[in-house]
Amino acid sequence: MRRPIKSWLAAALLCLAGSAQAAPCGDWPDWTVFKQRFLSDGGRVIDRSMANMQTTSEGQSYALFFALVANDRATFDKVLAWTRDNLAGGDLTARLPAWQWGKRDDGSWDVIDANSASDADLWIAYSLIEAGRLWQEPRYTAMGKLIGQRMLREEAADLPGLGLTLLPGAKGFQPEPTLWRLNPSYVPLQLVERMARALPDSGWRKLLASSEQLILKSAPKGYAPDWVGYRAGKGFVPDAKTKAVGSFDAIRVYTWAGMLSPELPGRMRLLNWLSPMGTLVAKRGTPPTEIDTVSGQAGEAGPVGFSVAMLPFLIASGQKNAADEQLTRLAAKPLAERPQNYYEHVLSLFGLGWQQQRYAFNRYGEVRPHWETACPASSRSSS
Repeated sequence: MRRPIKSWLAAALLCLAGSAQAAPCGDWPDWTVFKQRFLSDGGRVIDRSMANMQTTSEGQSYALFFALVANDRATFDKVLAWTRDNLAGGDLTARLPAWQWGKRDDGSWDVIDANSASDADLWIAYSLIEAGRLWQEPRYTAMGKLIGQRMLREEAADLPGLGLTLLPGAKGFQPEPTLWRLNPSYVPLQLVERMARALPDSGWRKLLASSEQLILKSAPKGYAPDWVGYRAGKGFVPDAKTKAVGSFDAIRVYTWAGMLSPELPGRMRLLNWLSPMGTLVAKRGTPPTEIDTVSGQAGEAGPVGFSVAMLPFLIASGQKNAADEQLTRLAAKPLAERPQNYYEHVLSLFGLGWQQQRYAFNRYGEVRPHWETACPASSRSSS
């Protein structure tokens, strides 16, 4: 179902008219469109741009967060149930979800890769803990904490000179005895802060320190890489597989940094360190599809989804003109013209949702959806 371009223009031009406006108490139109295009009736997020029509734990985790922001408990429960039954063998308290499910080469539909993905696990655990708080459901809170504890056991390692660090998954990210592969987009600091507070006697506080170092030190010139190596005794080095390129993974680093609470310690340090990307976007008018994070050499203009993903960072950095230009680009090239592109729509929900003040993160890493405080009691009841 194609979304009328008029509604995209209305959403995109919010910032152009002046200061950001608060979101209404009613439905979240972009979330409704996302559900129509990418979410099955059973709660599976489908990446229709892939030949195997895959579902990833990432997609499921984002859907849980967006459903919470939309106060859409019915969808939250459907997505959670599908994730539990199909990615976690029926029990999210006993195993981390597989990262990839879809159509296999033999034509069957099942798990394709059973390895975990820690970014998805983090968003799932976080969304459950926050759903427990916002919807006053202890079962969600307990489940989120159990996932967080399992992540510490299975997806964290003590790296020499860096400390306890979140690995990208349970297996396959230590190609050599003294070398690890890491992903700076996997550790949004507001989520790690929330987990550290939810599990105060665990290793999550240590993960907060190493996560900040991962983001800062993997970007020697202020440009975040998709992947980075960490070698004992040497520190961060370019990833052997992806080299020093920053692209589809790394764009989220700027999104997460821009959405940090102004009261969170280290926020300005992070914004200042990553400011070269903001400067580049302001100069060129668009984010690049990829950039060599060592030389600073940037490629061609990235997709519109990248522009929307940069909104929080540009706004937080005080670059209103650059942010307005990204919204104008969205108005000229609405995502309705690319209804199959799951990832760009995800980036749009994060970027526009935050810009429209549908949610924000506080000093403690808690998400504060607009419906929690600004809407009448009758509007806050979950659907």
